[in-house]
Amino acid sequence: MNLLFFLTPKCDVCVLDSDFTLRQAVEKINTTGRSAVPVIDAEGHYCGTASEGDLLRAVLKEDTQKDWEHVRLMDIIRPDFNPPVSAFASIEDLLQRASEQNFVPVVDDRGMFIGIVTRKAILQHFMQTLKKQA
Repeated sequence: MNLLFFLTPKCDVCVLDSDFTLRQAVEKINTTGRSAVPVIDAEGHYCGTASEGDLLRAVLKEDTQKDWEHVRLMDIIRPDFNPPVSAFASIEDLLQRASEQNFVPVVDDRGMFIGIVTRKAILQHFMQTLKKQA
């Protein structure tokens, strides 16, 4: 089985632009209802994931909302949070990563973001498989 079977393609994923300011990131993540969103650069490379916690910590450091315009998103996100897997990663690697985070970013061999695999998609697949076997 290939992990691309579980992939939600980039065109169906809400992402943040790496050039966003704190204000832009807060506004966009607030409208998505998501607790974490992938960040990609202008070329499409995966840069990391911005979480509500990352944004909240940054907001609390600033004195006013006007100051949010001067803080870059890339200065906020943690580089080691929610690392991606290769599109050619094994199912075992995918399952390990999905056990630790709600979604797993997927990149091609050039580091280009191609989508995400959600823990929900994996669980739904295995629940359907179990139902078929019963």
